[in-house]
Amino acid sequence: MIVLSLSNISKYYGVNQVLENISFAVEDKDKIGLIGLNGSGKTTLFNILTDELSRDGGDMYIRKGLKIGYLKQHTNISSQKTIFNECLEVFEPLVQMEKDLRDLEKRISEEGQNGQSSKLDNLMKEYAHMLEQFNNLNGYGYKSEIKGVLKGLGFTDEDMDKSIDILSGGQKARVSLAKLLLTKPDLILLDEPTNHLDIEATEWLEAYIKDYKGAAIIISHDRYFLDNVVSKIFHLEDKKIRVYDANYSGFMKQRKKELEILKKQYENQQREIKRQEEIIKRFSNYGGARYIKQAQSRQKLLDKMKLVKDLPIDNKRVKISFEPKTTSGKQVLSVNNITKSFDKKRLLYDINFNIYRGEKVGLIGPNGVGKTTLFKIILKEIPADEGDIILGHGVNVAHFDQEQANLNLDNTVIDEIWDENPNLDHFTIRSLLSRFLFIGDDIFKEISELSGGERSRLSLLKLMMSKANFLLMDEPTNHLDIDSKEVLEDALIDYSGTLLVISHDRYFLNKVCDKILELSTEGIKEYLGNYNYYIEKKNELIVEEEEEHKTKTQIIKDKKKEKEKLIQEKKKRQEIKDLEKSIEERETEIANLDQQLCDPQLYDNPKRIAELSKEREYLQKKLDELYEKWIELTEL
Repeated sequence: MIVLSLSNISKYYGVNQVLENISFAVEDKDKIGLIGLNGSGKTTLFNILTDELSRDGGDMYIRKGLKIGYLKQHTNISSQKTIFNECLEVFEPLVQMEKDLRDLEKRISEEGQNGQSSKLDNLMKEYAHMLEQFNNLNGYGYKSEIKGVLKGLGFTDEDMDKSIDILSGGQKARVSLAKLLLTKPDLILLDEPTNHLDIEATEWLEAYIKDYKGAAIIISHDRYFLDNVVSKIFHLEDKKIRVYDANYSGFMKQRKKELEILKKQYENQQREIKRQEEIIKRFSNYGGARYIKQAQSRQKLLDKMKLVKDLPIDNKRVKISFEPKTTSGKQVLSVNNITKSFDKKRLLYDINFNIYRGEKVGLIGPNGVGKTTLFKIILKEIPADEGDIILGHGVNVAHFDQEQANLNLDNTVIDEIWDENPNLDHFTIRSLLSRFLFIGDDIFKEISELSGGERSRLSLLKLMMSKANFLLMDEPTNHLDIDSKEVLEDALIDYSGTLLVISHDRYFLNKVCDKILELSTEGIKEYLGNYNYYIEKKNELIVEEEEEHKTKTQIIKDKKKEKEKLIQEKKKRQEIKDLEKSIEERETEIANLDQQLCDPQLYDNPKRIAELSKEREYLQKKLDELYEKWIELTEL
């Protein structure tokens, strides 16, 4: 069933058209990924769907009574309530209903002291109706539901009583997401929902949305998430939407085929245009009315030709490369017995690992476990309480910070690069910036005015130009659109140096890394493979632990099951025996009644015949029920 549809929707900002002839339909239970370059109009489309923004043309159908929930990418809730009580707002009607039930209980108790009355009957009926409604709305389970969603999104029991106002921006975004999920709208619109989630919380959200009974449209650059959740892709490009019945990987396969076909069509058409232009030029040079007429005729056909566009993403998919200036020794980094505490709370304890030349290492773990702190210790920005950090021979380190703290906000874009590379000329600087999509007057923008994605691209350019042979990167794919991520991934795969990267981007980890370090409160574990290998090994460990636990307790469990089985069989035999005795008694009673009903003297007493017939009918019904139970037990 269609819950929402658009037909030829258009939108302008001034004279600039953002959306053109957007048409699609959303059916109940659809899980859709909305993808496109940053600035392509995805959030504008969401704002039109929620009536926060007017459309300039086209029609929109929304099913009557459809409840739409919208999580914006940037949320900034302000409240003095606790996290739990903020989410409790969603269930305000249930909270009030619970108070009304308590009030009714009190009134029923008071009225009951006066004996039976019509008023008491009415109160009891009202109470029964309200209680049934309360149960149907999960009245006794909504508090557990709140805790379940909050824990799934990474909050602990201790976090529940924290005030909203003291939370970080990322934590507030997670609270907003929790509130939206708890409202259970018919259609969920999510704008980058995984931006502030660690891997564990993202996996929980994946499972939640896959099982969600309503429909969902999700703007996301998390390709692993899209692969696991959606079955349709809406690709917004060049102001239009194209629908693909596939997850992200399926979309990419189709997309690559389309681009290959488009490229061939473009090249063939360009060759034909060039051929026709040469003929037109030749005919024009010949002179004479006949040849001039032929040239004009061909020119008209050429002017009317519908041009095939060049590849739509060629200007975005520039190739970048990270080239180390020198080669380091074989051992790049040795981390030995690192321990770190803050305010007597231990964050890192006895952390040990080694990284060797050429390795691409992913550092993963839940938010707050100490990944960024470990980076700062490696970079000597903060001291460890215990342990040593040893950099190998000839190691030259460069760092990408997710907060872009290495950027001077007062600088312009061009000055930020030129200050650290004074030997480069103006043309070279502009060429480098254009490869990172800083074109025209963009290079004179102050860094303080740049978006998160623009700052990320500028930081990546600085990192590329450092020519370091050991890159430390903290969430490098945050704020990047999918195409930019893939450009970065290709560059890092080709990078001949060494990489240590903190990331929650599982697609990135899978594609780039050949070793995974998992940091937890228990320490650090090493997995010699990409992210899929890590998941495979983790699952094997879980199975092994379950089997080990099973072998220790299985004998006791088996004995207990055997004993229970014997008890059940004994009980079943006794029940069959009792049923057979009851069947025999009922049959005897029916036989006696049949004998009485055959007595000729009874025909003079119709009332007695009716009584005996009714009694026999009742006994026959009971006998049938006994036989049904007997058959059921004997067939088990």
